[in-house]
Amino acid sequence: MQPETAEKYAALQDRLRKLESVVVAFSGGVDSALLLKVAVTSLGHDKVLAVTGRSPSIPSAELDSVAALAAEVGASHEFLDTHEFDDENYLANPPERCYFCKTELYSCLTKLAAERGFNAVVSGANADDLGDYRPGLKADDEHAVHTPLVDCGVTKAELREIAAELGLAIHDKPASPCLSSRVPYGERITPEKLQRIDAAETFLRQLGFRECRVRHHDNLARIEVPPAQIVRFADPQFRADVDAKLRKLGFQYVAFDLRGFRSGSLNEVLPEQIRRH
Repeated sequence: MQPETAEKYAALQDRLRKLESVVVAFSGGVDSALLLKVAVTSLGHDKVLAVTGRSPSIPSAELDSVAALAAEVGASHEFLDTHEFDDENYLANPPERCYFCKTELYSCLTKLAAERGFNAVVSGANADDLGDYRPGLKADDEHAVHTPLVDCGVTKAELREIAAELGLAIHDKPASPCLSSRVPYGERITPEKLQRIDAAETFLRQLGFRECRVRHHDNLARIEVPPAQIVRFADPQFRADVDAKLRKLGFQYVAFDLRGFRSGSLNEVLPEQIRRH
């Protein structure tokens, strides 16, 4: 571990010890997995509870893996059903959609923490998130949710370095944000759309695309894969198979993004003043 990273790791341990007991908002990604691991080693098993919000917006692969991952790091784990799909503000899919989702999640988690006697709720937001459009961070502040990785200045690269040092198998796991992030702002969120996206991305991962996105543009699917893997689509039969599968799932048109995979590509259309907000 690099000296600067080791210093931040020590600060992270100290930050968690001061909280004494925590509920970890556990998505199953590397950020919250590292936070959970360090919380357990710093506070002890009985002082930590991992809780995963469960709704139609969560990829099925994530829900299938979180319990085993929590067990791997020695943490108690529970699912908690959230109800952002009852909120018209969320379903309308404005640029601040994540704020309404996180508001629902943190309302549930802070209530649970108070009922169970935990001192704090913590999330896996990291220092790099401050440089991107993350409207959900406002909900962290409003619900007094702690962000230890941000507080200690731990970047995505550094948290992966720490995770590898601690032996977390998912230290290099690609990000897997909620399925609603595949739907352009202003296009209404529905469970049916998210099920279609989930099935399409599951199919692509089965074909070997570890990182991929299927963006849902009304009746058109826009596929993003890493630039180095774009060449696979040069094969006519491969393209035909992908096209047939996605049309079977309900898309009328299947398109390929020549710029390749990039996280948060739907934010590219937002005005600069919103992205800086």
